[in-house]
Amino acid sequence: MKALYSIVAAAVLAAPFSAHSQDPWPSKPVRMVVPFAPGGATDIAARLVAQKLTENLGRQVYIENRGGANGSIGAEAAARAPGDGYTIIMGTTGTHAINFSLYDKPTSDPVKDFVAISRVAVFPNLILLHPSVPAKNVQELIALAKAQPGKLAYASTGSLLQLSAALFTTMAGIEMLNVPYTGFGPMMTAMSNGDVQMSVVPVFSSAPLIKSGKVRAIAITSARRSPTAPEYPTVAESGLPGYESVSWYGVLATAGTPKPVVDRLNAEIRRIVATPEVRDALSNQGAEPVTDTPEEFAAIVKADVAKWARIVKATGAKPN
Repeated sequence: MKALYSIVAAAVLAAPFSAHSQDPWPSKPVRMVVPFAPGGATDIAARLVAQKLTENLGRQVYIENRGGANGSIGAEAAARAPGDGYTIIMGTTGTHAINFSLYDKPTSDPVKDFVAISRVAVFPNLILLHPSVPAKNVQELIALAKAQPGKLAYASTGSLLQLSAALFTTMAGIEMLNVPYTGFGPMMTAMSNGDVQMSVVPVFSSAPLIKSGKVRAIAITSARRSPTAPEYPTVAESGLPGYESVSWYGVLATAGTPKPVVDRLNAEIRRIVATPEVRDALSNQGAEPVTDTPEEFAAIVKADVAKWARIVKATGAKPN
């Protein structure tokens, strides 16, 4: 009898804890880390998704901006969080592919420390030239650079734009000087003034200067022509086959996040990105809306880590 009483008492005492452990996710607010300052393209995409997730999940999904070190600080914060589904991050090609090889001591591993959920958007870039450069297309630019080794310079800011230009010079077999800038504004001022001859810049950021005639775009860096800027040929079709450099923005969770949570987030994000409201908002930022299965996104992350590691090694690139 005493044994039976002990069993019943233990079951009663354990019941609240068991019920709590089986609470459906989410049972509290979810943090979405944005590894950059407010107002940028990553932040805008994150807030679009977070707002809709809040509506769909019935729990607040709030943004936490943790900028610094090309996104490494925010990525580390997300990587060190518990793998319980209550911390996710809007990662980028820079934070979850390039930084791992760009920094001598990376603060997180994009493959081991995270579980991929889905991309949200792809942002293609444009190759811009100052109007004083006598080249109207990629082939002419390559020929000009080969005729003047080391005389032309490209501006860069951030890891992706820096390595996009480095990839171009490496594949083209040309020498150009990298001039790093501390931000997008100073970089574009230098381009406008003719202090540098070339830069690789996101489509949405370069539109005002292109319209003003202060810079000239000659090609887009995506694998195929972009619906956001269909008038520009790709670098690959313009004389450099195989070249591709785009920035994806995607949601990842801390490693260890339960698969049912990952699957739920994936389903919600795919539903969100498919809505006309979100697709139009992303397109207005120069982005191409895109989603994946967790497995597809994980394969993209892994492939990009390897791709950019080769470029970092070949060029000896260092963080700007």
